[in-house]
Amino acid sequence: MTFHTYMLHCADDSYYVGHTDNLEQRIAQHQSGEIPGYTQTRRPVALVWSQDFGTRDEALSAEQQIKGWSRKKKEGLIAGDWDAIRQAARKSFDTGLRQAQPLLRTNGIEMTAFPPPPVIVLVRPQLGENIGKAARAMLNFGLTEMRLVAPRDGWPNPDAGPSAAGADFILDQAQVFETLADAVSDCAHVYATTVRKRGVTKPVVTPEEAAREIHAAQGRCAYIFGPERSGLETEDVALARKILTVPINPEFGSLNLAQAVILCAYEWSKQANLSQPTVTDLGEPAPQVELEGMIEQLNTLLEKVGYFFPPDRAPATKLTLRNLLTKPGWNHLEVRTLRGVLSHLNRPRER
Repeated sequence: MTFHTYMLHCADDSYYVGHTDNLEQRIAQHQSGEIPGYTQTRRPVALVWSQDFGTRDEALSAEQQIKGWSRKKKEGLIAGDWDAIRQAARKSFDTGLRQAQPLLRTNGIEMTAFPPPPVIVLVRPQLGENIGKAARAMLNFGLTEMRLVAPRDGWPNPDAGPSAAGADFILDQAQVFETLADAVSDCAHVYATTVRKRGVTKPVVTPEEAAREIHAAQGRCAYIFGPERSGLETEDVALARKILTVPINPEFGSLNLAQAVILCAYEWSKQANLSQPTVTDLGEPAPQVELEGMIEQLNTLLEKVGYFFPPDRAPATKLTLRNLLTKPGWNHLEVRTLRGVLSHLNRPRER
């Protein structure tokens, strides 16, 4: 049987990555809106890349890897441009290529895929809303594979979707296991998140330290999180390789599930080459001569209205104003705008 990993270009110019055992049927379902979630509200969609695999695990692994890629890397894959993908990747990823990972192809050229992102494992989660919020936190920072261990209210849970706020596909693809051991059976590095001592002697790391280890690790990695009310049990922590905890107020060390997930996901994302918010050009700082002109103009206006009183305090007041006006690092446009305001105040006229 053949399995496929595929990428769709959506109407809002975003990309969706998935996997299936029937590519033609799945694409038709996306195009018709039969599949609820991400693509349903972003139609029309078009298939821009796909690759065949011999097993579902290989296809899923490739899907999870590509989902964590930046837009530039995805477009490099579509174009078959390995150099573009390599340039878009961080150095830590370039040196961490693993031959044991599934091979991706660009226009017939095979390349080794990057290590997959870590798995988020929720152990005996209680509320569907919290599972949805955890999915939302995951997707904010590029993590897409969720595993559930014996969810209290069963699965799927209708309360999870609204809380996911657009991260529905993570819930749709979440895998359910009866035991934690089964859920992490394919993971070589497992981090148990807890803020309390559980009578288990294991190395303890922060989210930042764990993220560095995961990016350098061979094999799959997982973060495990316990039930909302009580957290992980001793038996759960015993399955992990390390304990992950954060410096926290000892008088109030309770984090909700989504908060705990987002802490770990954020630290992992720092090295994941995710898209950054657009940088706003603040403009070059105005030259000193322009600032001097603005300050002199303001002082002149204030003197005309008797602001500097008593006279013996005038030097100190002017110095305070100078310090105030030179602090922000005004750019040329801002100085001109403010001087225009001052000029208008000096020559008021009705509109």
